[in-house]
Amino acid sequence: MFFSLQGFRLGLVVLCGLFLSFGAQALSMEQARGLSTGDTDARVNVLQQVLQQADPATAVFLQALADDNVKVLGDKVWMLREGQPLSPLDASPQAMPDDALDVVSNNRMRGEVDAALAALKLLSPDKSVRMQAAQALIKEPDAAKAPLIEKALAVEKDAEVAKALRWAQAAMDISHPDAATRARAAHDLAQAKTPQVQLLLNQQWSQESDAAVKAQIASALRDIQAALAWGERWGVVFTGVSLGSILLLVALGLAITYGLMGVINMAHGELMMVGAYATFVVQGLFRQYLPNLFDAYLIAALPVSFFSAALVGAALERGILRHLYGRPLETLLATWGISLMLMQAVRSIFGAQNVAVENPSWMSGGVQVLANLVLPWNRLFIVLFAWLVLVAMALLISQTRLGLFVRGVTQNRAMASCMGVNTARVDTTAFALGSGIAGLAGCALSQVGNVGPDLGQGYIVDAFMVVVLGGVGQLAGTVYAALGLGVLNKFLEGWAGAVLAKIAVLVFIIVFIQKRPQGLFAMKGRSAEA
Repeated sequence: MFFSLQGFRLGLVVLCGLFLSFGAQALSMEQARGLSTGDTDARVNVLQQVLQQADPATAVFLQALADDNVKVLGDKVWMLREGQPLSPLDASPQAMPDDALDVVSNNRMRGEVDAALAALKLLSPDKSVRMQAAQALIKEPDAAKAPLIEKALAVEKDAEVAKALRWAQAAMDISHPDAATRARAAHDLAQAKTPQVQLLLNQQWSQESDAAVKAQIASALRDIQAALAWGERWGVVFTGVSLGSILLLVALGLAITYGLMGVINMAHGELMMVGAYATFVVQGLFRQYLPNLFDAYLIAALPVSFFSAALVGAALERGILRHLYGRPLETLLATWGISLMLMQAVRSIFGAQNVAVENPSWMSGGVQVLANLVLPWNRLFIVLFAWLVLVAMALLISQTRLGLFVRGVTQNRAMASCMGVNTARVDTTAFALGSGIAGLAGCALSQVGNVGPDLGQGYIVDAFMVVVLGGVGQLAGTVYAALGLGVLNKFLEGWAGAVLAKIAVLVFIIVFIQKRPQGLFAMKGRSAEA
């Protein structure tokens, strides 16, 4: 097994950090052999010794141990890099006999080595690496690492990392034999306000025998729980806004087609599915022909998903729906049949199983806002994208000639036709536009969920509820209804569960429509009450 290049780079980073931090003793061959042979207890004791002296070669050798790239014979030890035997003391090439034995580590030793490598990262030149190492020690405190933390604190210049190091010290002191030390540690840990510290304090509280220390831990837990509660609340709000933004994207197309033509388009969800599968196809083309530009595939997929769904929508309107205007029940049945045909077509082409759509690297990860609140980049981008689409739609409807025609046909189709507006062309264009927006919604949904033939079924009912609640043909009402339903649904899920939350939202909408049939925003115009 070869010494991993990633591990070697990690060793070099830690090595530089150690040299910059302080002069250290050299790793001896005896210590390298002690880390490689003997029973686990003896090897762990040697590991704790070399950690306290913080030898710069230790990190490189420990990484070799973690990667199973160490051999031993007699009193000699070698580590391997790309098959080349090296000295564990200075990484210089060394001759190695063919009968050298592989060093085998059990799970306990592997855990100790991994923890030691994490502790050595406290001296890395990279602030983010040092912070991650300090947080790992808070999560899994080990009193044997205390000398290394003290050395790291002595040279740490960043206030944020130094604070995390002091919390790591307190996490070790929470189980100290001295009651006063434990009480002081509980007081210090109350400032951390993280789920890991909460778990640590809960464990200590359950086994604490001193009443004063137990009271201090209880006080710290109350402070932490109060802080974490805000993170949970803001997390629910963000999740609701994220769901509302997705519903907004889905409902925008319906707000146009349903408001303009009165067509209850049950195939709208399948038009989203077309956009999602178009994104999958673009991803495959980039992976095969432009692998170096893979992170840009989503940008190329946006227009492809829009026009793919728009073309399908225009074909449906031209070929079927325009012959059924004025017969809402027949349009509902026809579009339901179309949705089944589209789903079966996708199953025949791509298979019945879900397909994998990968996030670009710039959409991976998230923003750490609070200790228990991370905002994923993919959902942040979807929220931003939904609002950009909304602004584009609002400008198109209010500032363009096409928007003028759409508004005219929506308010009074007969009068618009008398004024020379080609209402059939407006119908086709508007239906294609609404279908294209559904395709964009499918492209966005491919970044946060599974892409399969049933993708649109989970959103079509919610989208119709958004349109009806907001007011038919009203963009402003669609926005308020989508965000309101998204946030309300997530708050109710936390209180009553997902199924009861859906039922409660549906009951609320039914009661609301009974009291205000025109929705939040009534349509303006002479034909509004017709």
